Amino acid sequence: MTARGETRLWLLQRASAAVLAICVAVHLITIIVAMRQGLTAAAILSRTHGSIGWAGFYGIFVLAVAVHAPIGLRAIAHEWLAWRGRASDAVVVLFGIALLALGGYAIAAVVR
Repeated sequence: MTARGETRLWLLQRASAAVLAICVAVHLITIIVAMRQGLTAAAILSRTHGSIGWAGFYGIFVLAVAVHAPIGLRAIAHEWLAWRGRASDAVVVLFGIALLALGGYAIAAVVR
């Protein structure tokens, strides 16, 4: 990959990390508030049912994870395993697609 491509991946990972930091904070605060109110899992799911807002929030969360994690795994594969090239790039892209699909499935289960 070119230096420009590596720079873009670096920027994408840093940008996705910033989004993840916000999403994790909101998620944890939501869990703490729900726990303090004594909400059960069923009560939480009834509140998220049909919510476009929560679907959008968790959609952004999943997208950030699907971008961030594969780039990090690619770096680890390069540094620790000396695995470079199209094969390693293809594996991490497939991993990102799997994360996106599984995250979408989880969102659908919570929001439906």
